[in-house]
Amino acid sequence: MGSKKTFLALLGVVLTLCILSACGGMQGQEGASEPEPPAQEDVSQEEEPTPEADPASATELARPSTAGALRVEGTQLVDKDGNPVVLFGVSTHGLAWFPQYVNADLFKELSGWGANVMRLALYTDEYGGWCSGGDRDALRALVLDGVDYASAADQYVIVDWHILSDNNPWVHADDAKAFLADVSATLADRDNVLYEICNEPNGATTWEDVRSYAEEVIPVVRANDPDAVIIVGTPEWSQRVDQAAENPLTEQNVMYALHFYAATHKDDLRNRMVAAVDAGLPVFVSEFGICDASGNGAIDEEQADLWLATMDELGVSRVMWNLSNKNESSAMIWSGSDKVSGLDDADLSQAGRWLKARLAGEWETPEVTLSEQGAATSARDSASAAVVTFAQGDLTVAARLENSWPVEGGTCYQYMLTVRNDGPACDSWHVDVPFAGEVALVDGWNGTYAVSGQTLSIDNASYNGHLDAGQSATDIGFQVSGPGAGGIAA
Repeated sequence: MGSKKTFLALLGVVLTLCILSACGGMQGQEGASEPEPPAQEDVSQEEEPTPEADPASATELARPSTAGALRVEGTQLVDKDGNPVVLFGVSTHGLAWFPQYVNADLFKELSGWGANVMRLALYTDEYGGWCSGGDRDALRALVLDGVDYASAADQYVIVDWHILSDNNPWVHADDAKAFLADVSATLADRDNVLYEICNEPNGATTWEDVRSYAEEVIPVVRANDPDAVIIVGTPEWSQRVDQAAENPLTEQNVMYALHFYAATHKDDLRNRMVAAVDAGLPVFVSEFGICDASGNGAIDEEQADLWLATMDELGVSRVMWNLSNKNESSAMIWSGSDKVSGLDDADLSQAGRWLKARLAGEWETPEVTLSEQGAATSARDSASAAVVTFAQGDLTVAARLENSWPVEGGTCYQYMLTVRNDGPACDSWHVDVPFAGEVALVDGWNGTYAVSGQTLSIDNASYNGHLDAGQSATDIGFQVSGPGAGGIAA
């Protein structure tokens, strides 16, 4: 009997130590700012299947099964009975680059988080895009599969004609019409499909360019789906909703895209959104991030929450960028995870954890009143003043100051450039950006950079050197510091 008691006592101590060790390990994991790499899985054993989420239990946001086909009334999306509707979800990255995340299990899982909309980003002119050598059969199938997966998960879905480096939607307007005619005919009986007909017009593209394009493209969709909600991009990377508000389209069931990245776009752009909605424009934030405008860099959750609270006040729908494990801060999946469903918190980036918590309503909503957002006129003027345009040979360069922050001994400034070719087609380009004083290069992307005194020289990257006449290279960004970094002297 004594030996049995000793054995039981020892067993109790061992079990207690194991439990304490396990609890301590969980506390350490929860407190980590960045998740540790997941343990190597034993590929010889099958994983337990992930339980299917019940979308209806995760959120009070509208679902196609109950809300039916959406329409636009005033500035608001409404359901089949005229009740206000807000869509909140996530966008894929480029379908050609990250097709693995378009799968039924993941869409159902995100629906369980509370996402009631998915956006399918079909790039047009980037590598592997619809108009740049991509496999059109595979891309078309992926779009249609994505619609099926969203439908099965009781979600709305946006088919996104994702122009970017082509800058002006007229560049591939014929392709846009052919693709949208085909897809809208195939999906004509679906009540949950919205169409975004030009992601981010940019460069020298004007609202009149976009408006005239939309007037030709919208009827193509309407011929097959007369009541579909259509989202139209606006100039300057879908930020100029003020220009659309001054001269909106006459078509019904149309909304206008505004895109923001919270660490870059703050009061000025929020003011512009508030003023546009106040002027009667139905705004849809079809892409946003909680990092800076490069899609990478610092995350600003405080500003992101202010944006979210303001959109809630206005009843503005929103879709976060992006569903991938790309090694950048806008990607919602940690770059070290290769999972395509069954995501744990350790598989999520900071952006992914932010999204999951906000979809679940697990956040302290900042107080915001629309009267505090400021006047639209001052926002428009200050935004315009931050853009500098200058010519070098056959090239026109548009440089925009996007952000700044203090660093040791000074300030770091972030700029975004568009380089438009106004001459004959070229296979390479070079621009010199003059500053008022000496600068030092901190970082740069989508180009090759060198600094000499007050001049920052930029050559094309290996993949964006060829520019046809009228074509632009976009998403060229850099960060500089130094005495002259605060202004371009062009």
